[in-house]
Amino acid sequence: MSEVITDTETLRAFCASLSDETYVTVDTEFIRESTFWPELCLIQVGGTEDAKAVDSLAPGIDMQPLYDLMADTSILKVFHAARQDLEIFLHLAGELPSPIFDTQVAAMVCGFGDSVGYENLIMKLTGATIDKGSRFTDWKLRPLSDKQIKYALADVTHLRPAYESLAGKLELSGRASWVTAEMEILEDPKTYIVDPDEAYKRIKTRGAKGKQLSVLRAVAGWREHEAQRRDLPRNRVLRDEALLEISHRAPKSVDELAKTRGLGRRLAEGQSGDSLLKAIRKGADAPKAEWPKPDQKPDLPAWTAAAADLLKVLLKMKCAETDVATKLVANVADIELIAAFGEKAGVPAIKGWRRTVFGEDALRLRNGEIGLQLAGDRVAIVESKPPEEATE
Repeated sequence: MSEVITDTETLRAFCASLSDETYVTVDTEFIRESTFWPELCLIQVGGTEDAKAVDSLAPGIDMQPLYDLMADTSILKVFHAARQDLEIFLHLAGELPSPIFDTQVAAMVCGFGDSVGYENLIMKLTGATIDKGSRFTDWKLRPLSDKQIKYALADVTHLRPAYESLAGKLELSGRASWVTAEMEILEDPKTYIVDPDEAYKRIKTRGAKGKQLSVLRAVAGWREHEAQRRDLPRNRVLRDEALLEISHRAPKSVDELAKTRGLGRRLAEGQSGDSLLKAIRKGADAPKAEWPKPDQKPDLPAWTAAAADLLKVLLKMKCAETDVATKLVANVADIELIAAFGEKAGVPAIKGWRRTVFGEDALRLRNGEIGLQLAGDRVAIVESKPPEEATE
């Protein structure tokens, strides 16, 4: 059997050979420069005995046997930095692979820092060196070279010992449940689906509000539908700047719409222009009660910044002690909210396993129950004395 599968029967036989595996390693090669949806070019799958690259662009190939394998809940699917790979499967197969294990997330739990790259992780865990020469290759071109195939397969063959090493570390540390909790987010289709009515929130609005924001919501939703329908990147349909200009002027006619910078009369006079004008009217005519409200950050007390700085020191200290990536535990916004509102902040950093690592002590520090002191070459937690004891 060749290293590259180009027909349905061979793919079916390969997937059948993996049906008794406890886990398989998976990676994809795709391009997305000129399309809305990632254009899948190659899928690599590794089992105990063999690894293959599946040519998803091969004429006549039916990928369903592979999609069925991805849906088999008795087999764990191991990825590295899985989000984009999973988005591809959701779009093409209509469902996400399950269950999954992301070695990048696991590495962040096991002390390899924030968002460790695949090559560095493999080097640290297995000592193997991966040739990076084909990283930016055009995976759509055929035929694929031997160098491309070797590079692609390395992404799943080296992933097996890396996964086993990380799984062992998680078992010893008792942190497997932490990774499982993070996988629940990646296995939720809502993680990848953008509601067209929410698409406007991706655009920096420069203080837009009221009717302007209502129009922006409508036209951004129009662009989202158009981009998906035509399979084009959003900015190839209409740039953010044009949407902002339209939301500000709310043009009512083809002539007014054609004056939008970057749009032009040709689009304004066509079918797309007609549907865009309808979207503008929909946003402009929406009742005031239905206008979207600008995202407003809560008013934070003046002392929040100083308190947040203390919490940042605590975060770095706790993550260093537990060997967990700070990025995975809390972000700046979380820390500021904890500083200002304590338990009422309700952020992920004070829930679940993150509370164990950081959240509990963060709340205690915020409430004055503990303090921080420099003890030699490290920062240490000290219990705060009650006010009556401190004044004696």
